[in-house]
Amino acid sequence: MSPDTIIAATRQSGFPDVEPGTFRALPLRAALFIMLVVATGGWLLVQSVENWSSVEPAHFLFYLVIAIFASVLKIALPTVNGSMSINFFFILIGLVDLSLPETMVIACFGAVAQNLLRPRQPARLHQVLFNAATIAIAVAASFGVFHSPRLAEMNLGLPIVLGLAACNCFILNTLSVALVVAMTERRPAWRVWHDCYFWCFPYYLGGSCVAWLISSLKQQMHWEASLLILPVLYFVYRSYRIYLDRLEHEKRHVEEIAALHVRTIEALALSIEAKDQTTHDHLRRVRIYAIEIGKELGLSECELEALRAAALLHDIGKLAVPEHIISKPGKLTPEEFEKMKIHPVVGAEILERVQFPYPVVPVVRCHHERWDGTGYPSGLKGEDIPIGARILAAVDCLDALASDRQYRKAVPLAKAMEIVRSEAGKSFDPRVVEVLQRRHVELEYLAVNTQLDAARLSTEVKISRGMAPARGFENPATDFCVSGRGDPMSSIAAARQEVQMLFELTQDVGRSLSVGETLSVVGTRLKRMVPYESIAVYVRRETKLEPAYVNGENFRLFSSLQIPIGQGLSGWVADNNKPILNGNPSVEAGYLSDLTKFSTLRSALAVPLQGIDGNVGVLAIYRAEKDAFSREDLRILLAVGSKLAMSLENALLYQTVERSATTDYMTNLPNARSLFMRLETELSRCKRTGVPFALLVCDLDGFKQVNDRFGHLEGNKVLRFVAHKLRESCREYDFVARMGGDEFVLLLPGMTADTVGARIAEFRQSIAEAVELLPGPCTLSMSVGASFFPEDSTESEELLSTGDLRMYKSKRRKSGEQHMPELPLSEMNVLPLTYQ
Repeated sequence: MSPDTIIAATRQSGFPDVEPGTFRALPLRAALFIMLVVATGGWLLVQSVENWSSVEPAHFLFYLVIAIFASVLKIALPTVNGSMSINFFFILIGLVDLSLPETMVIACFGAVAQNLLRPRQPARLHQVLFNAATIAIAVAASFGVFHSPRLAEMNLGLPIVLGLAACNCFILNTLSVALVVAMTERRPAWRVWHDCYFWCFPYYLGGSCVAWLISSLKQQMHWEASLLILPVLYFVYRSYRIYLDRLEHEKRHVEEIAALHVRTIEALALSIEAKDQTTHDHLRRVRIYAIEIGKELGLSECELEALRAAALLHDIGKLAVPEHIISKPGKLTPEEFEKMKIHPVVGAEILERVQFPYPVVPVVRCHHERWDGTGYPSGLKGEDIPIGARILAAVDCLDALASDRQYRKAVPLAKAMEIVRSEAGKSFDPRVVEVLQRRHVELEYLAVNTQLDAARLSTEVKISRGMAPARGFENPATDFCVSGRGDPMSSIAAARQEVQMLFELTQDVGRSLSVGETLSVVGTRLKRMVPYESIAVYVRRETKLEPAYVNGENFRLFSSLQIPIGQGLSGWVADNNKPILNGNPSVEAGYLSDLTKFSTLRSALAVPLQGIDGNVGVLAIYRAEKDAFSREDLRILLAVGSKLAMSLENALLYQTVERSATTDYMTNLPNARSLFMRLETELSRCKRTGVPFALLVCDLDGFKQVNDRFGHLEGNKVLRFVAHKLRESCREYDFVARMGGDEFVLLLPGMTADTVGARIAEFRQSIAEAVELLPGPCTLSMSVGASFFPEDSTESEELLSTGDLRMYKSKRRKSGEQHMPELPLSEMNVLPLTYQ
């Protein structure tokens, strides 16, 4: 088998008159190696021909014709630009049956025929000579191994000696070609040899077996027995062809997937260009520089693919950076730089969703790390930084220095390279800087002369249709300040009155820690300064705005709103922290579950309530007239909003603290303190009305096993689920509290021993559902003890103690600690459940 590798340079040499693929375009070391191999192989061929000898010329001519025919039956190699034929059979047969000159001629003629007959593309002279010389060297060395006196003394047997000769032929033949490909394409020689040629080694061993079989038949019969090799050749060729056709099909599929990834990458890169028009050329140049340096440093194919993608996408995180920061013509403030520093992290998070088959995300995340550990976002140092990120950092800096930016003019390439070189060992990897300094002129020429897809987005096109948005344009004619119309003294008096009213408002809202009281005061006093027909104060609850105070027209409408942050009028105000003047109130009604409702109001003035810890809500006022509010109204509302935000924040904090004193933080149920207060209240009511009620004490059996096996996080999920199911199984006026740990207490007015059984059955079902949430099998059950008013007691502590005692009796009976008779319903327990 003779590799017919088309040796072609993968990059331009830097001289415009050199045609790629020619001998002059090859790297110097590749050219020197080719000349050395051609000289050695030519000398060996000449020496062999000078000592020509042939015992059976007909036998030799038969093998020569068949070898040339077999050379035409060649198969394209995967991953490299070359082909392979099956004429290696005749090299191995020649080692046994022919002389060295005959075997050498057969091998060299086969190699030349393989290059010249039915080539995929025309072969160049240096390619033909190199392939023939490689075969000549391999044949001479293999012939020496097969006829070695030392091996003959060891008496190893023909099959073993022939196998050793086949291994020698395989290594010399394929390794020489792999070295040329590696030097030409700047790839590791071992990787080229392993990926492209090692898979054919078993065929060489199979060829040695066929050669031994033919030799054995010849000894028994005559050389005409060699005709049996013809069906063997065809069988080997067909098996090769089927295997490589299937491999080619899979390769095309992989290439299509890879092309899809490339198109995705280019689309993402265009999204960056839409934000920053200076990025397009920067990305193109960085990609060329980075890939060539990666090849020089011996990166694997997977690492090169990651670097190729990262070179285009390393700035995609800038989509999360405000445009005024990216395009700022001056120096950034510390706050702006903090915002800019998030772009590697955001970019990595975006690309994690793409699930690239190669490590793009670490390169993007780390491309602003510094060699000395002072970079961001993680402060990695030295070799801890991915090699692709180190290459990208140096190349990115060089191109940024040599390009025009909003904040400075470009510096000459030589000076930019000097700045980068001065940062070697501090900001950049010294190895990367050394390669960049040695090749930056050549790479600059390559970047300038490489034509890539220059598609750009239509961000500058002017659309003639659509002369106004649906809500109209904001009216800029109204001045922010009060005009000079009317009596100046009236203006002064109005200003003093406004100051006095704001002062009184500040005092009033500062005295109260009640949310309702605070907002009611604001609503009353604000109406005297800015007339309105409806007012709504929305409080931010995670991702939604909920109405905390509503008054005026459409009260029910605004009270029922649950506005997602960023949607609708008030949602936009909360998300952007910007006011809206004369917005359309009806857009809020779009978030109602009942779409038949609508607002009769036509103007809205909404301002964000910005507290110390961020946005706490939105203050909105509404009127029926269109464009009813002025910029003077907006100014007053902004002043009121700044005062209200701090008071509202304090009131909400107090409300949270007050609620946490009576609410269990884990399950959001009332805690033990609330239970005792509610139990006293319930007993007083039942004593007055004579209505019975049941008290249930519930405890989870096996809950410690849940925490021990699955962890406390899973245990917390079970507690929250059980609490939710208990509350869901109860009536609106029933009371469910968490006593502590895994113990719950329920107060059920109107329930007796005869009616409580159905309720406990529902609790049993909730435990079964809770078990199904666990990641593995576990036994979990619930013990329940019940006490009843007035049968068991009329005092709260006795009722609770009785229920608790019955619950523990139930628990002990279940665990078999003591033999107990059948319990009444008041002491029943839920049977254990196991989920497998």
